[in-house]
Amino acid sequence: MPATPGLLELVDQCEYMARAYAEAGAPLPRRRPDGFPAIVASIIGQQVSAHAGAAILRRVEAGLGTVSAEAVLARTDDDLRAFGLSRPKVKYIRGVAEAVTAGELDFDALHHAPDDEVLETLTRLKGIGQWTAEIYLMFALGRPDVMPSGDLALAESAARLMGLDARPKPKELAVIAERWRPWRSTAALMLWYYYRFTGGPGAPEV
Repeated sequence: MPATPGLLELVDQCEYMARAYAEAGAPLPRRRPDGFPAIVASIIGQQVSAHAGAAILRRVEAGLGTVSAEAVLARTDDDLRAFGLSRPKVKYIRGVAEAVTAGELDFDALHHAPDDEVLETLTRLKGIGQWTAEIYLMFALGRPDVMPSGDLALAESAARLMGLDARPKPKELAVIAERWRPWRSTAALMLWYYYRFTGGPGAPEV
């Protein structure tokens, strides 16, 4: 079994995780570089398919050379839009870049902050909602107990896996996910993986 943190415990303790693993196999551990590039990647990934988001991110990386706050602020809005970014996402990414250069956002400090504080800090920035902040917690900071309960692919996967009549709403998925503490991040990876296995489009690559 791959060394995804907590996977063995989840499979042993939860019949649904055991079923997902038996049918789809195991997702590999996944991390992104943290800091400004990770936030940019998360913003780009908002409300687009994984394939489309990855393509836009490659264009941004190629166009900027180095994905940094300084590189973003050195470009015009038209430059950034030419990489495939929408007007709102240009505004959001520029806002994060300005917060970094003004010293209002310290990515190093987030490493040592508890999950709730990281979420509060990030969601104060325009364009960074709960989902984006949770994705940062999971993939950039490697926090083990995060469940992005507003993610539609996770909700659909849970419905398929558990035989639910309807896709659970965010609050309902959060309640369901309580059984997967303290490894909710791995449970989310397993659900995304199962979603892709069962033919769901647009889930993150896991």
